[in-house]
This record gives sequence, structure tokens and C-alpha cells, in this order.
Amino acid sequence: MTAIDYQAFYDRSVSDPDAFWAEQAQLIDWHHPFEQVCDASRPPFVRWFAGGTTNLCHNAVDRHVATRGDDRALIWSSSEVDREEIYTFAQLHREVQIMAAVLQSAGVKQGDRVLIYMPMIPQAAFAMLACARLGAIHSVVFGGFASHALANRIDDAEPVLVISADAGSRGGKVVPYKPLLDEALRLCSHPPRQVLMVDRGLSPFELQPGRDLDYAQLREAHRDAQVPCVWLPSEAISYTLYTSGTTGRPKGVQRDTGGYAVALAASVRHIFDGRPGETFFSTSDIGWVVGHSYIVYGPLIAGMSTIMYEGLPTRPDAAVWWHLVERHQVTVMFSAPTAIRVLKKQDPALLQRHDLRSLRNLFLAGEPLDEPTARWIAEALGKPIIDNYWQTETGWPILTLARGLSSGTPKFGSPGVPMYGYKVQLVDEQTGAVLDGANQKGLLVIDGPLPPGCMQTVWRDDERFVRTYWSSVPDRQVYSTFDWAVRDEEGYYFILGRSDDVINVAGHRLGTREIEECIAGHPAVAEVAVVGVADALKGQVALAFAVLRDPAKAATQELALALEGDILKKVDQELGAVARPARVRLVAALPKTRSGKLLRRALQAVAEGRETGDLSTMEDPVALEQLKAQLAAGG
Repeated sequence: MTAIDYQAFYDRSVSDPDAFWAEQAQLIDWHHPFEQVCDASRPPFVRWFAGGTTNLCHNAVDRHVATRGDDRALIWSSSEVDREEIYTFAQLHREVQIMAAVLQSAGVKQGDRVLIYMPMIPQAAFAMLACARLGAIHSVVFGGFASHALANRIDDAEPVLVISADAGSRGGKVVPYKPLLDEALRLCSHPPRQVLMVDRGLSPFELQPGRDLDYAQLREAHRDAQVPCVWLPSEAISYTLYTSGTTGRPKGVQRDTGGYAVALAASVRHIFDGRPGETFFSTSDIGWVVGHSYIVYGPLIAGMSTIMYEGLPTRPDAAVWWHLVERHQVTVMFSAPTAIRVLKKQDPALLQRHDLRSLRNLFLAGEPLDEPTARWIAEALGKPIIDNYWQTETGWPILTLARGLSSGTPKFGSPGVPMYGYKVQLVDEQTGAVLDGANQKGLLVIDGPLPPGCMQTVWRDDERFVRTYWSSVPDRQVYSTFDWAVRDEEGYYFILGRSDDVINVAGHRLGTREIEECIAGHPAVAEVAVVGVADALKGQVALAFAVLRDPAKAATQELALALEGDILKKVDQELGAVARPARVRLVAALPKTRSGKLLRRALQAVAEGRETGDLSTMEDPVALEQLKAQLAAGG
């Protein structure tokens, strides 16, 4: 199809959404047909495919068994323990039924919550699908979260069961989970009745009598179980997922069943150009929304095999991902800009080691994709690099290019154009006025109702849902993404940064994203973060933290000052003096969450000498301590 065809496709999705989504709904199985496509009678709340009944597990597993039971469904590959397991659709069907029977034996029933705290192992996917099969609501918490953060999420979800494992592994280092879980259960106010433990043999642990259950023992007892799918109303809750970086009371994004299944089936086909029988490789973790949508549910619903990878992109070497692409003939790959920047520091010859002819597109999301990184990986792989922008709250992309419908021309620095169903607008944050012109900076919002697959509400807090997402623009009820953006003459959007990451320097409102883009383009810079720091004279000043490709370029104070001056000159030339940071701090590493997002608030707090707050999502706390010491020493 042509780009013009996509525009017509999009226009129909927003001008006649009932007819459009009724067609997309045919991509999944319905036990009972829906009676109304969209019930938006109580905005901003919406019910998609009202009156219909379906099941996520049936659509992901059962319906494929008859026609492609022997096709590969789940490919688990671990560079941490040097193992690989492949499950056909028929074998996955058997394992999910066994897990469902185990959950039933532990008392789990429709509507109950089950919290999953596991590493990237097949049993984690079995558990998610088994919950969906039974109509239980799963809440996956990223494996390795600290006990306090885990306890907060247990208290909010109030699960009847927690499923966990003895340990995960990262970079060859065993990370015991059981001690973290035991401490979390000691801290929380609403501990579950039981804990189901999977023993990988990585870290010894003891079962607590009367509470802890052994999965291997129960699996053997239920190995011949047959557990039918529970047919659920389309609006039934499928899962809750806590947004990363939450402080105070956790914020659980609540997702439905029918709308989510339709959204994923459509997006794998139209956006990711995924086809039945092919292989989808997302390098994310099931603890994040990308893992839910594009490791477990989306590819399987589309009849694809999905790779579940445990390990780093650099172990045993930086060609491990490309080895998997070649070995399993991956056609669709989905990763994050942070991971590509890690690979950028490795031997470029590793990118040429394996045959990547099967790969059609590499999609990147998770944080803004800077132009230098996008250009580097595009040239290195010789493949289209497709940025895409979305949120935990939406469940699937808001802005990108629909590769299954149109070739579309990627623009470096832009995630693309609005996807079908999303009525995207830029508005003036102060007045709510719609900004129709090109190159006008505004707040990115979505006019309701949100399309299928997006969050229903905040778990157990409708008022918070309305207050947080739908009440920030004056005199209008629109969904706020809390991101600044501009739109060019051709309709491509460019994300400029969070609205709460805007720096107000002497009355000038500056987006940190613009400054970061500029500095990231300097040949010596591998990675950069810009934050606003309090200043008595100007209110705020910009402060940049840069990681160099070659630390030797700042080996002496003279070299460091010269390089800092060169970077600042680049900002002056490209953005003007008003955007010039007060300093460019050359640091060894930037603090990040386990999902790879920069902890800008932690950087800001360190620069201002404040407490950093909850850092339970941090990948490596040592990095922040080293940065503190470096700044204290004047580095």
C-alpha cells in the first residue's frame, strides 16, 4: 500500500470508528459477539466491544493448536544459563493448562489477583497466560525489585497468590528473589495466602510451611489436567501494571480483555508487519508493558513465534541478539534506544557477523531516539529503523509508521505519525487552544474516547484516573501524555520531552530533549541527560551530564575543559545561547531504571544536593554513588 492509503485508513478510523473497529475485531475469536462497538456514554471511561465475550489465552494459544499446533510458539533463550527451550503451540497449550490447574489447586478463581515476581523464564509466560485462561487478574512486578517497592505493589493489588522463583541472573551474577520476596511479605499489610515457587536451581531456599508451594511437585500432580478457558466480558480486567518510577502510592494501569486483544492483533499486523508463522523478537522484559504486549500476548495472538530472552545484549558478546535473529529467522525486532547506545560502544564488526536477511524492520521505543543513534544503527544494519512512541497507559503505539500498511519514510528524530484510532492533537498548555500550524510547540494530547487496548482506569481509583490524565488542560477533557512535541509540515511529530521536564530559564521555557539531541550529536558523546537545576538568579539553569565514547578524551582537566567548551559551542551554534547549559559534566555512567530509562529526577536531586527519594527501580545504585562522589570532587 502507499502512504496515501494509510492516510485514508487513519481517516476512517477516526471518522467512522465503529465500522473501523468492528472490522479489526474480526482478527480475534469471540465466544459471543459484541452488541456495541464503543460505549462512551460515561466519558472519559469507555467500554469497547460491549456485550461480547472472549479470552486472551484462547486467542493467544488455543485457537492456533488445530491449524499450527506443531509450529514454534515460545522460544526461550538464556545467555545467562546457556540454555534454550522451544515450545510449539501444542506444547504451550499443555503447559498453560498445567499451570492453570496448579493455580486452581491454590484457590485462584475468576476475578482474583495473582502477582507475578519472576525472572525471564518460560514459567512466567505460562503464569500470565494461565491467569488469562482462568479470568484471574495478573500483576507482573519486574523481577528483582527491592522489597519495599514489591511490598507496596502487593498491598495495592491484594493478590491471593504470589508466583516467584528462587533467583534470576544478570551478567552471570545470580540475583536471589526469595529473600527479597520474604522481606516484602513481612513488610506488607495484605500478604497473600500462598506463594508458588519455581526452583531453577540457582539459589537455595526454604519453603515456608503452610504458605509456600512447590511448583515442580504440583506440576507433576496436574500434568494431565484439562482446564477450559473462562469466557469473559470484553470489559473484564485482564491485568494491572504499575508504572515505573512511581512514588508514594503505586499507580496501577488497568487493562481490559477484548479491546486489548483486538488492539494487539491489529497492531502486530498493521504496525509491526508481523505475519503468522514468522518470529517476533522483543528484547524487553515481561515486567514492562512492551513485554506484556509484544513478548507474551501480541505475537502469539497473531500466530507468530515469540522469543523470550534472558540476558544482556553484550553477553557472551555484543553479537548475541543478531545470533538469535539469524538462528530463528526473526522478521520483526523490537528494542530500546538505550540498548542500541550500549551496542554503539562495542566492536562494529559484531554487527556484520550474522545473516540478518530475514529481518524486515527494527523498532525502537522506551525513550526518545536521538538522531545520531538512529542513523548509526540504520547504517550498521542496513535495515529500516522505526521509532515508536507510546506509554504503559496506552498499551500499543501512539506515533510510529504502520509498516504493514505503508512503507512510510522514517525521519530521524521523529517517531512518526499518529496511528489509527488515536485523535492526536497539540494544544497550548495554558489555554487549551489547539495548535494546528506546523512547527508549533505544544502539549501532546489525545481526544477521547481512547482507542481499544488503552487503560480503562487506575486500579481502584477512578478519581485519580480522571484527575491525573484528563484534567490538566483548561476547559477540555482530553488525555494528556505529559509530553511536549512539535509537528512538521508533513505531519511527522517530534517529541521534545516531558512537560514536567521543561526548564524555565529566566522566563524562557526550554525542553531538555532539544538540548540532549544537540549534545548527543557531538562525535565524542555516547550518551547525555539534561536536567533543570535551581538557580537563584534565573530560576533554573540547564545542567548536562555526558558519557563519552572514549574517556581518554577527558583524561586531564585541560582536555575535559576543552571538550566541555566544544560541546557548549555546538549548543550555541545550533540552539542559541539561551539553551546553553551552565555546565556539561563529563561522567562515567548515568543512573537508569532497570527498563533503561534515565533517572533525570535523581540527577537533578544530586545536582541540587537533595535526597534522591525512592530508587527501587534503579538498575545500578553504585552508578549514582559514583556520580555523587565525582561531582563532590569537582569532576
